[in-house]
Amino acid sequence: MTISVQADRTQKRFDLWDVNGDGQIDRDDWNAEATRILQAFGETSASPAGRALTEAYLGMWSFFAEKAGIDEHGGALTPEQFNHIAEEHVLENGGAGFGRIVKPTIQAMVELVDVDGDGQVNPAEFKTWLDAIGVEGIEPADAFRQIDANGDGQLSVDELVHAVRAYHVGELDVPLLG
Repeated sequence: MTISVQADRTQKRFDLWDVNGDGQIDRDDWNAEATRILQAFGETSASPAGRALTEAYLGMWSFFAEKAGIDEHGGALTPEQFNHIAEEHVLENGGAGFGRIVKPTIQAMVELVDVDGDGQVNPAEFKTWLDAIGVEGIEPADAFRQIDANGDGQLSVDELVHAVRAYHVGELDVPLLG
């Protein structure tokens, strides 16, 4: 896929995280997105899993705010700033930055959806994940097979991190983050 697919998906991510629709994203938007996901899972922000997800989302926000040179608690990112930081610091370099920035969020999502407690996501848990973040028009079983790189019938955190990056660079058509 082309860079335009990557730019389009990054812009869609910005638009999704601009929860209040004011054309910029700030700490409150990222916190609201974490809260929305927790509510979809029937989880509270006070639970251990809820705190982990909220902290992971706010950790991503802190990274973006730092790279933009804005106040983490009072600043906001424009679409141009967000897209530049996402491209330069997260998606480039073979995904090294991506894993570091996104992995805590994926780990927290796994903790939310992993009802059998094995640290991985099975097909039923994966469908719950997609439903909770509002993914439509995707056959969960087909998407699961595309992401299950080692074919073991489970999705590890690393497979999911790889899949999120593959989506954002246009190699996979399964969005996995709310």
